[in-house]
Amino acid sequence: MKTKRRHTPRVPPELVLDRLEQAYGYEEWSPRMTALDELLFTVLTQHTSDSNAEVAFTAMRKRYPTWGVVLEADTKELANTIRSGGLANQKAPRLQLILMEILRRKGEFNIEFLGDLPLEEARTWLTTLPGVGPKTAAVTLAFSLGMPAMPVDTHIYRVGKRIGLISMTTNVDDAHVIMEAQVPKERVYSYHVQLIAHGRQTCKAIRPLCDRCALQDLCPSAPTFAAAFEKPKFKRPIRSGKPL
Repeated sequence: MKTKRRHTPRVPPELVLDRLEQAYGYEEWSPRMTALDELLFTVLTQHTSDSNAEVAFTAMRKRYPTWGVVLEADTKELANTIRSGGLANQKAPRLQLILMEILRRKGEFNIEFLGDLPLEEARTWLTTLPGVGPKTAAVTLAFSLGMPAMPVDTHIYRVGKRIGLISMTTNVDDAHVIMEAQVPKERVYSYHVQLIAHGRQTCKAIRPLCDRCALQDLCPSAPTFAAAFEKPKFKRPIRSGKPL
């Protein structure tokens, strides 16, 4: 078996986090829903926005009051209920398969026990459920149970490569484990939140706002973007005596 090559960050991760907390404000962790709710909500967020997923999740919980009812629901009707979340025909059976497997393993619709397991064991338990990948597992563990898992979304992946926290060749699945090891466990949640805020507000995909970036002096990509977006200087035409 090949050993994964570790990436040495080009900038100190804790310094990055310190700067971002100063720029965007520190956010204290608190659970926003149960672990099972978080898991199934995160499945709904796959390939869509959180706002679309929230509408779908709310509609599902309103129509189906318990997870047992969701499991027993007609799959086409469930798909129509969560249509606003996108890819409903794929997500509806996925939700039911996840619920079926949890019921088979635990005998109930409850996965709070994961909070008592070591992180890797809890991650493995979740990623062996149908349709649950590293990001969905990390979101569930981090947001509902306060575990030091590092979800890497498109914003974090982009910022991480630009700053040099991960290499340009690091794949997104490896990035979860690499980045969660870069800061102390008690700071992993903040690391996730701050990098997302930075990606959304400053280090944008098309045109990053390098001139207002708290990391400009640290970022190896900043000079490249500055040159690319520099306004061309107006050059006065040389008069030759001929009509222009």
